[in-house]
Amino acid sequence: MIDNNLEHTTIRPGLTLAGFRVTPAFVAAFGVLLVTVISLFTLPYIGMADNGDFYRIIYSNGLYFDLPDYDSRYFGYFVKQFGIFQYYNENSSMVVSSQSLFIKLAIFINKLFFSKEVFDIRFQAGIYTLLYVTAIYLLIEAVTFKMSFKRGMLVAVLAIFIFGDTGYTAYFSSFFGESVVMVTMIMVFASWLLLYRKRYNDYAMLAILLISTLILTTSKQQNAPVGMVISLLSVPLILIRRDKLFRWITLLSAGLMMFVGIATYLNISKEFVNINQYHAMTRGVLMESENPETALNSFGINEQYAILKSNTYYDQYGTVDVKSEMLQKDFYSRYGFVSILKYYVTHPDQLGSILDTAAESAYKIKPAAMGNYEMSAGKEFRAQSHFFSLYSTLKEKLAPRTFAFILLWMAVTIGVYMPSFVRSLRTRDYRGMQRLLLILATMLVGLSGIVVSIIGAGDADIAKHEFLFTLAFDLITFQVVSSVIGRGMSSRKSMPAAPPALPATDYTTLNRGVGA
Repeated sequence: MIDNNLEHTTIRPGLTLAGFRVTPAFVAAFGVLLVTVISLFTLPYIGMADNGDFYRIIYSNGLYFDLPDYDSRYFGYFVKQFGIFQYYNENSSMVVSSQSLFIKLAIFINKLFFSKEVFDIRFQAGIYTLLYVTAIYLLIEAVTFKMSFKRGMLVAVLAIFIFGDTGYTAYFSSFFGESVVMVTMIMVFASWLLLYRKRYNDYAMLAILLISTLILTTSKQQNAPVGMVISLLSVPLILIRRDKLFRWITLLSAGLMMFVGIATYLNISKEFVNINQYHAMTRGVLMESENPETALNSFGINEQYAILKSNTYYDQYGTVDVKSEMLQKDFYSRYGFVSILKYYVTHPDQLGSILDTAAESAYKIKPAAMGNYEMSAGKEFRAQSHFFSLYSTLKEKLAPRTFAFILLWMAVTIGVYMPSFVRSLRTRDYRGMQRLLLILATMLVGLSGIVVSIIGAGDADIAKHEFLFTLAFDLITFQVVSSVIGRGMSSRKSMPAAPPALPATDYTTLNRGVGA
């Protein structure tokens, strides 16, 4: 006889209450939603103050600053309402960014339900929140697949603790591109992990992976390497299915990711090239050099420019006109990303020093420079919220601030998942290989955030520039800890044995779990 209990065996943890199935994914998503609603949509409202960059993205999308004292609120106070242009908007786009898609959608909804003249940023925050909660749901579905309900719930609580942190969600009430980065990066991680789990439809997950990667790559110009990295490491996905349609779609998707990554890099405006290039030298090479004059000589630049050491592009009383033809001819034209990279490689002591400088800010989720409250809240200038921010606080204070630790973390993580990758390689289980490839892709994406920041712009605004790394670090660490929590729950001994009366069945896919 067939064991009737087999009919009720499930590989999706959950608890049915009053006909509704409560799963760890639902609990995690609901928990993050609840915390975010309380922090962003109830008094005192939490958001992020403008550091002077908002104008780059809002003017071209039909918004403007309508407060007469707006400039005095830079860095200090969060502003939630902006004016909507009523007539012809002569402002051209300063940056080409997928972030504009979300801003325009928010303006459209704002006009339908609130005002055609005033834009409330909470409409944008609402869009990001819904997408973020969806991403969290998919992530926990993938991570808790085949876990017991109790262990799955532990993972769900951990997810709320990490990803519900207001250090992350406060970005939703701002015009910083990190909001888009956060949502799409988690979508990329979750969809790829679901492809590994063979959870949901493969075509649907591949579509989410592709769309999320394209939006992530084009959200910020410094994210150009993201599309290239994910493109290369996602190519083995063509082997997880035998049907030609899936393989062709996967190959074309990888090619499109690569193309968009290259196009994003080539489309960086001249102004931003100069800003970053200036900081790469004054806040990077010259800052780390004991002899700035010698460093400048190696680039063929006049030694007198050593006086620019530590200067920023935005200094009110700068030593030189940063937009002058003289600087363009004798300074900017003498070096670029490749030449600076070559310089650091040939000066390993300076490379190590600036990497450690980067590591000091690599674990900051929210920059300390920007306040979180409105002026009407009565908080002091640059005051930051501590509501549900224990994780970001602990992370910043306890994480070792050396680049050597980052390398050690990478080595240990790869070592944890390498045995299962090797087994999958030996048995030609191409789907089983995807987990380590995903982790490698996420690591490289995170590292690209560090490398592009220090080589492309020195230590200028480095905490915000390294946001991609701190998010990648959290995603991978969360995956590792979740694997430890769920270890053994998907082993062969935990699965019911096939009854003798049943025909032979291939349980390879069924038995691939967290500890595999």
